[in-house]
This record gives sequence, C-alpha cells and structure tokens, in this order.
Amino acid sequence: MQPLFGRSTIEPSTSIARSARVPLIVFSHLRWGFVFQRPQHLLTRLARDFDVFFVEEPVFDDGEPRIEARSRATGIEVLTPHTPVASPGFHDDQMPTLQRLLASFVADRQLREPLVWFYTPMALPLLADLEPRAIVYDCMDDLASFKFAPPELVQREASLMANADLVLTGGPSLYEARKDRHPNIHCLPSAVDSEHFSPTRLDGGDVDSEVAAALHRGMAHPRLGFFGVIDERLDLELVAGIADQRPEWSIVMVGPVVKIDPASLPQRPNLHWVGMQRYEALPHLLSHWDVCLLPFALNEATRFISPTKTLEYLAGGKPVVSTRIRDVEFLYAKAVRFGADVREFVEAVEATLAESPSERARWRTEAQALVDGCTWNGTASIIGELLQEHVAPRPVEEIVVASPILVHATSAPAQAPVIRPEVLLAAVAATGPGDSLGAQPSAS
Repeated sequence: MQPLFGRSTIEPSTSIARSARVPLIVFSHLRWGFVFQRPQHLLTRLARDFDVFFVEEPVFDDGEPRIEARSRATGIEVLTPHTPVASPGFHDDQMPTLQRLLASFVADRQLREPLVWFYTPMALPLLADLEPRAIVYDCMDDLASFKFAPPELVQREASLMANADLVLTGGPSLYEARKDRHPNIHCLPSAVDSEHFSPTRLDGGDVDSEVAAALHRGMAHPRLGFFGVIDERLDLELVAGIADQRPEWSIVMVGPVVKIDPASLPQRPNLHWVGMQRYEALPHLLSHWDVCLLPFALNEATRFISPTKTLEYLAGGKPVVSTRIRDVEFLYAKAVRFGADVREFVEAVEATLAESPSERARWRTEAQALVDGCTWNGTASIIGELLQEHVAPRPVEEIVVASPILVHATSAPAQAPVIRPEVLLAAVAATGPGDSLGAQPSAS
C-alpha cells in the first residue's frame, strides 16, 4: 500500500539552510508541558531549521509583568507571559500588556521578520506589530465547538483565515469545512512517531516500565486502555456502560481531567482513572493493554476531531475500538472496529479479543501500512517545503494594518504546488475506508 499522505523527498533538517535561520513565533492555547501532541511533534522537527519561540497563554501574577523564557528542546524556547490581568487566555483584556511584553522581547532578541504561526485565533491581535514575513494557521481543532469557547473566536478565526499565507488542517473533516475559505489550504492529518511507540524498543528495566507495571499490578485481563485528555469529548456513559456490562474486564483511563468536574467521572471497581502520565511512559502503558479505546461522544466538540492517539495505538501493535468518529472511519477503517453504543462497543471488543492468529496477522499488516504512511517526519518535511516560498522576507508595503485585530496582505497568497489535499483525500478513499465525510452519525 502506498503511504496515505505521501512522503517528502527531503529530511526536516535540510529543508531550510542553517546559515539563514528564520525566527518562528508560535501562539498556542496549549501549554508546551501539557499532553505531547501535534504542536510539540511538528515544532521539535521544524526547530532543526527555525528558531522557534512558543508563546503560551499568560498566567496570573500580581508582580511586575514579565515573560518567562525556558529552553525545552534544541531550537525551541517556551515563552510564558506573567501578567496581573485575571482574564483567562488571550483575552482582549490581556492584549495591551502582552503587546508590550512581546515587543520588548522581540526587540531584545532582534527577531526580524519572523514567520508567525497560530494554533489559536484568539492571539491574532498580537500580530499587528510583528511585521511577519508570512502567517501560518495550523487548525488542529474546531476550537469554537469546545466547552467554554470565547464568543469572539469565530470572528477571529475568519480574520486569521483572511490574512494567513498558509493554512493547515489536522484532518479531513476540518479540511472539508474550510477548503473553500482559503486558496492555500492543506490537509495534513496528525501523524505518529512510530519508533517511539514500537513495542520492539521497550526497555523493561527503565523507570517508565516500572511505573506502568505498578499501575497495572493486580488488574485482571482483558485490559482495555485509553490515553488522552479527559474532557467533554469523552462519552462517560459509554465508558461506565462497558464497565457494567463486563465487570471482569479492566478499563484503564490515562490522562488529565480538563473542563469537567473530576467528581463526575463514573466510578466502578473495574474502572481505573490513573491521571496524566509522561509521553515517554505511553508505549509501556500500551504494552499492558489488550485493546485500545476511542470512546468519544458524538457531539459538536467531536464533529471535527482526528485523534492522534489512533495511529499511536496502532504503532504500539494494539487493536482499536472506536465510536463512529468521522475522521477515524475515513482514515483508519481497515484497522479499527466500531461501536455506536454500549452493546455494539462490547461486541466489537469481544470480536477483537476472539481474533484467530491469522486474522491478527492480517490486521497487523493493515495497521502497519497505516502507520508507515503517516509519520511526523514526513509531515514536517511537507510543511518545510510549503514554507520554502515564505522564507524570503515579505516586503513591508504588502502588509497593511486595518485594525488592532486585522492585518491584511494586499494580494491573495499563491497556491503552493507541493501537495494537493483533494488528491490526498482521493488516495485515502482508494484504500477502502468506512463512511464518507457526510453528516455526523447521530448519538442514538
């Protein structure tokens, strides 16, 4: 099988000449030390070519406003603003203080004509004084659909789409929803570090192995596992129902609890909430599981998700059972079983556990083909190619400040020829996925 999203002909470390490294300023709603996911995977690879400055949301501090700068990987500095403003995130109330702090930092470091990269449109007002050579929007989620989303987020994303030189989407559903809103938009689904998750690389004697073993000590088999953020996107009733229907199964839920009350988590003797674990520990946790779970609810918050953990599970050699999330069906149906409710989910797990050695061997072939076809190295290389045309400084006269929020280029960005999302999606369809990208299945 050919890779689903192609391979670049270059390595991430050779796409841009090191003699002229360009600053890359990234605004993110996710903290660098939170769950290790798309931003960390891409930026650690792009940092081989760019000096990356990862700007987090501010934290409250009643002292003098400041930026705390910390090196987190080669070529990456994480910048955490400390402000006396109580409003959360990149709220408008934060902007005057953040603009002053950022202007001072940029001047001190002599960061001229940076590439500016957004994970959150809420930070768009901070663009006005940066004189960027290009603007990138990596749309990894439909943030406006999430719980507690700021009401102005939709308008601000529209402004960002209007001003971006390059737009990336984290999955085909996001691409389909936005493909007519920008001339240079590319579907680059989340990928996988297959080497990290390969079971052949596990060291049974390291600390992460010992932690994973301790967490599972005394748990009966079969063991069903999930790792990721535990929030409003999970179907907690489904998880509880599976635990009730099969009390002999052990269900292990790994990850931080966000935006929901931890007291609302269902409690059962065979249901184990073990909290956030290190990224380095995830392959060891997988080694203790028989089946991996994607128990997402079908709601507005999950309408466009494309879970990174799907490929991570497969790279770890573990079968997966999921609810009918559109991107999972579209991209991975050959290697994932699906269930729409407790009964179907339990049946899918039981069918997985009952697979014969020959059936499991065929599954491994399908799963490995998916893993090999979509790696973070390959995705970072494609992005490096897409950024090539923007490495040259942008003439200052092409940037016009229209308001404190909007920055407009006078001409539409050119379509990059490196990769065509419609061709990529056709390639995925040719591999025989599940349902099309039609309406979201009902939650009934």
